[in-house]
Amino acid sequence: MKIAIISDIHGNLFALEKVLEDIEHEKCDNVICLGDLAMAGPEPDKTIELVKQMNWDIIQGNTDKMIVEFNENMYNSLKSSIPIMANALKNDAEIISDDNKEFLKNLPENLEISINNTPIMLVHGSPRRNNEDILPDLPLDKVEEMVSGTDARLILCGHTHLPCGYQTNTGKTVVNVGSVGRPFTEKPLSCYAIATFDDIGFGVEHRFVEYDNEQAAQVLSKRHFEGADKLSQILIKPELRHM
Repeated sequence: MKIAIISDIHGNLFALEKVLEDIEHEKCDNVICLGDLAMAGPEPDKTIELVKQMNWDIIQGNTDKMIVEFNENMYNSLKSSIPIMANALKNDAEIISDDNKEFLKNLPENLEISINNTPIMLVHGSPRRNNEDILPDLPLDKVEEMVSGTDARLILCGHTHLPCGYQTNTGKTVVNVGSVGRPFTEKPLSCYAIATFDDIGFGVEHRFVEYDNEQAAQVLSKRHFEGADKLSQILIKPELRHM
């Protein structure tokens, strides 16, 4: 059995459609989605509409929760530190339909499932918090600490937009599947993972997919919030997020 795991679409319908084509080409049996469907992307509402049509296991990302709970206090708090993202969030909250906000609201924060008798935990950030970073090159004891509260053999996460994986000393496999819609890797390719299960166990691999990031950036740059043009350039040059 082959399961595709995607995360952090961030309203990038261009990227999502190409990834779904690749998933179909790889003949995956199902798809798991680890959240952050819409915020600060080219087409947030359309992206949620597409995801709603799918029969996937989906959990809520930290920015999905922010969209649902958005208020002026949140905006003012974020604007002092990350003004462009604050402006994007405010605009998202204005243009995303009430039905789609309700969809985001009702997503579970995490989910425990089983495939081929393998217990799996789906989280956005970590089993402890939806905004905790499981990053490349973490000390293994730090990863062990983050996942100590679950007995799952496979922990799947996203949030950081940087793919990585760990095998712990307690027999747990931890995989950050990267980002479909706003990759932070050196080459701005959409990233997702495929988990393959058989009678022996399971294996997980990352896949990287090209999409028209120039077109996606152009659409994002025309959204009606201050800083949209700057945010759009991260889709082309991820390193600009540090500037």
